[in-house]
Amino acid sequence: MDDCVFCKIIRGEGPSYKIWEDEECYAFLSIRPVNPGHTLVIPKKHIDHIWEVDDPLFSNLFHRSKELSQPLRRAFNAPRVGVAIEGFYVPHAHIHLVPVYSMSELDPNRGKRATPEELADAYQKIIKELT
Repeated sequence: MDDCVFCKIIRGEGPSYKIWEDEECYAFLSIRPVNPGHTLVIPKKHIDHIWEVDDPLFSNLFHRSKELSQPLRRAFNAPRVGVAIEGFYVPHAHIHLVPVYSMSELDPNRGKRATPEELADAYQKIIKELT
């Protein structure tokens, strides 16, 4: 989809702090993090709703999310990494992975625009744990 912000990121037309990618999926930092390290895992193919994703890709999205959860947990010393799927802000299927420290933190209304410095700091912490 030409005007989808996530599709623009995939095409290299928009900035992102890419954490990881393969041939089907792309993971990057949210610019409106609920907590530092808030990462989005998306299919590279534009699909509006998560429930419209075909089974092999659906499995890959969740497998990759699972793999990314431990480096996120370690990078931010978080007891848990919360998962949310909502799709209201950007109509492109995506999974939110959020380092969380208490039950009340996984509320998308808590998100605030991150500065480039905050994103760069979170990015470095995650990349360190992936290598």
